[in-house]
Amino acid sequence: MKIALIGATGFVGSKVLEELVSRGHHVTAIARNPEKVSLKSDLITLKPADVMKPSEVSDAVSGNDAVISAFNPGWTNPNIYNDSIQGCKSIQEGVKRSGIKRLLVVGGAGSLEVAPGVQLVDTPGFPEEYKPGASAARDYLDIIKTENELDWTFLSPAIEMHQGTSGERNGVYRTGLDTPVFNEKGRSIISAEDLAVAIADEIEQSNFIKKRFTAAY
Repeated sequence: MKIALIGATGFVGSKVLEELVSRGHHVTAIARNPEKVSLKSDLITLKPADVMKPSEVSDAVSGNDAVISAFNPGWTNPNIYNDSIQGCKSIQEGVKRSGIKRLLVVGGAGSLEVAPGVQLVDTPGFPEEYKPGASAARDYLDIIKTENELDWTFLSPAIEMHQGTSGERNGVYRTGLDTPVFNEKGRSIISAEDLAVAIADEIEQSNFIKKRFTAAY
């Protein structure tokens, strides 16, 4: 496939890029500073874009079969809530303008229900420093749920996601919809490498069209 990847230099995006290229997909790697992409491959085309401008998003993704957005304005950004919402809406609009129908958005785990009617971001133990970003992802999920033109998917990672060391891509994970997937120890966890596997699998298989899903071990 020909896939546009927004946020290709980020924590998740860089792993998604590696996974897509390993499967032989042609990837348009989009970032504000695409020269920071360290992976070298004939399958990668680098393109700069300001995701806050739908016209730039549309131009950058044009000609691809699908778009993956791993956009994150940065956890230390003091305006992360507003920038997240604005950026996600701009990407959504830009993809629509391009004529591409398939969009997968990497969101957050904060909107997962840990009890009936209780989302993770609203629980007492949720870290304060992550609340603005998690709240933005939660609120954007409500926005994209009203999207009718695109074949969208919203992916919530496991509650705990760590940067895997070499060899921590095992290609095995389980999926759920609106509640976390827990292992036998009661933890919801996945490596960034295996989250990338889940993302690539969804782009190839389209199991969760117009749905949110989550992936964990």
